Amino acid sequence: MLKMKVYLLPAIFGVAAMGADVPSAPTFYKAVLPIFQSHCQECHRPGEIGPFSLMSYESARPWAKSIRQAVLTQKMPPWHADDAHSVAMANDRSLTKSEIDTLVAWSDGGAPAGDPKDAPAARTFPDGWTIGKPDVVFDLGVDFPVPAKGTVEYTLFLAHTNFTEDKWISALEVRPSVRAAVHHIVVHVRPPGSTHWSFLKVGEPLPESIMPKETPTVRPPQGDRGGLFFTPDQDEWLGEYFPGSTGFVASPGQAKLIPAGSDIIFQMHYTPFGKETTDRSKIGLVFAKEPPKERIFNVGLSNNTLRIPAGAPHHRVDTNVEIPNDVTLARITPHMHLRGSGFGLEVTYPSGEHDTLIDVPRFDFNWQMSYVLEKPRLLPKGSKLHMTAFYDNSPNNKFNPDPTKEVYWGEQSWEEMITGFFDMTIPVAVDPSKVLPPPARRPAPAQTTSAQ
Repeated sequence: MLKMKVYLLPAIFGVAAMGADVPSAPTFYKAVLPIFQSHCQECHRPGEIGPFSLMSYESARPWAKSIRQAVLTQKMPPWHADDAHSVAMANDRSLTKSEIDTLVAWSDGGAPAGDPKDAPAARTFPDGWTIGKPDVVFDLGVDFPVPAKGTVEYTLFLAHTNFTEDKWISALEVRPSVRAAVHHIVVHVRPPGSTHWSFLKVGEPLPESIMPKETPTVRPPQGDRGGLFFTPDQDEWLGEYFPGSTGFVASPGQAKLIPAGSDIIFQMHYTPFGKETTDRSKIGLVFAKEPPKERIFNVGLSNNTLRIPAGAPHHRVDTNVEIPNDVTLARITPHMHLRGSGFGLEVTYPSGEHDTLIDVPRFDFNWQMSYVLEKPRLLPKGSKLHMTAFYDNSPNNKFNPDPTKEVYWGEQSWEEMITGFFDMTIPVAVDPSKVLPPPARRPAPAQTTSAQ
């Protein structure tokens, strides 16, 4: 017992009983606010997706314990890549151990305010946009009614740009007017002469059910061919909105192209949330101030032959493709649905060297993110991309619509997808359709496999 008392005294009476001072907790203005400015305020401010504001002590203090839990479990800030097994990302939101320790100590210490004089200069945000004031804004052209309940099909909207000359875009942002009602938005550019989605009219939204289905009636066997898709003669992915996403800003000397006479197509995925509302989402564009040296264009890599067995807790789908010409990879956007649980992308160079570009062990359908490479990677002709996806179709997946069903490729969230959307860059003088020819003119893509 005596030995036990010796050990328990410091624990019972604290360090102060030994004659030492108790360390004071970090204060909001000096230690915590700089972390919020760097990692949190982009979303946690009035009018943005964060459910509460972290712009002031008064708004942050009631959430101290929730913040503690969120950073300890790495739920916030949302960042799902494993930094130890991915290349460095320029938009990495994750906190360092020191930052996590600071926020936990602040909460545990009673969340003190400290001296306002210690506060850094306030971070300012453009009103309504993270990219600054756009040069032009396009919207859906109509207030779209979203019901309180039920399922809303993917819906397409058309906007004419009326551009009389080619426009280079250095920044863009896609914003829903009612975030709670919108799961995601994909915005496409349809060049003049394209007959893709020719039935669309301005102000007349149409559900995608009227479109020819890409998914065949007879399911193809697993292991059939799939691969890269890029169809600039039909349409090109321009930008997107997912929960947690922010505006896109090109690196100096780079820009995206909208040809003269192009149209804007909004693909909207609405999610009723218990209250009737109307949405009029929009995209804002900033024009490049000088001609760029490199063009950014978006390419997809998919495997639409996936088949996920009923109840499978860790089903794996692999997709392989060979790059036909030199191109540089700048940004990676994984896309899956409610059963998606993990994503990875690796490259094998013509030299035989191998590199893991990204590992996302905790894919989250509700926080789909883009990852911007800190140092874009040149993929020489002959490089091989290997994309891996994992799915949890078991009852343990709380988001699983029905673990008793075998799941195939499909547009709706109760179906599944595996697509990696990649921003590639090339010199502006190079035609991207020559670098990655559209499917009709491209040699057969590399074989894909799907295995449990």
